[in-house]
Amino acid sequence: MAGEFLVQVSDANFDAEILKADKPALVDFWAPWCGPCKAIGPAVEALAGQYHDQLKVAKLNIDDNQKTATAYGVRSIPTLLLFKGGKVLDTLVGLVPKERLEAFIKKAL
Repeated sequence: MAGEFLVQVSDANFDAEILKADKPALVDFWAPWCGPCKAIGPAVEALAGQYHDQLKVAKLNIDDNQKTATAYGVRSIPTLLLFKGGKVLDTLVGLVPKERLEAFIKKAL
């Protein structure tokens, strides 16, 4: 199952899990009350399984981890940030089809 490749990150472990990751990372900034976040979730989960050997895929609940969301200027969700070498490579905001999400992550591979 793809969910096993999805990492839950927080303010406490964001640096270790994402900024110091040994491969590019995709972080899905979301909240449980967000409809579009729930809609994009299955695509994010599927890509986590599909690219697990090349990409770390993580979810960060903005309600519980406001420090990290604020630090990266997340103003609307879902926001997906693509990291490579500890830096933000690109940003995608809003509900997008899986194909667009896949093209987005390929920028870091």
